[in-house]
Amino acid sequence: MLLHDYFRSSAAYRVRIALNLKGVAYERRDVMLLENQQYGPEHLALNPQGLVPALEVEGRVLTQSLAIIDWLDAHYPEPRLIPADPDARAAALAQALVVAADIHPLNNLRVMRWLKHELGAEDAKRDEWTRHWIAEGFAALEALAGEGDGPFLGGAAPNIADVFLVPQMFNARRFDTPLEAYPKLVRADAAAQVIEAFAAAHPDRVAPHA
Repeated sequence: MLLHDYFRSSAAYRVRIALNLKGVAYERRDVMLLENQQYGPEHLALNPQGLVPALEVEGRVLTQSLAIIDWLDAHYPEPRLIPADPDARAAALAQALVVAADIHPLNNLRVMRWLKHELGAEDAKRDEWTRHWIAEGFAALEALAGEGDGPFLGGAAPNIADVFLVPQMFNARRFDTPLEAYPKLVRADAAAQVIEAFAAAHPDRVAPHA
């Protein structure tokens, strides 16, 4: 497997976590987003959206982190990340999609560039924008988390919601988002960080200079 990756991409970070949790061997190839390598013809041939991640596997290319992780669950079922039970599946996917659909798309690189170059938003305003949407999403996710039977959003073991939460928590801290109002999210993130599969996927561990 070859993962077309960028160390600070939230979506790629999710896939690294999932691959690590499942013990699947893979190689990484850096796509340097700040250098616009994602828009080069080689990468666009893999992913016409010009985004990461893209996972080359078994003669095909998989894109979109949720679709990739769903494929991994089907082919490498242990540990299962998307629950099989319909009710638990719906709850876990709803939590993951708060991040994937409602927070992350508003804060990714192409949006930040558009705010700067098309609307003239200064860095301070763009950071404020980022914190606003993280806070709005985290407030909902904190409410959705419930009490649970363990430290993770998935309960006693991490599931798809935790895989999506951890990279977003990394971004929240990058932009100095206050986290005191989200104790369940902070607890789940802290529990995940002591698991080597999560720790090994951290941007600091895979950055090109590392």
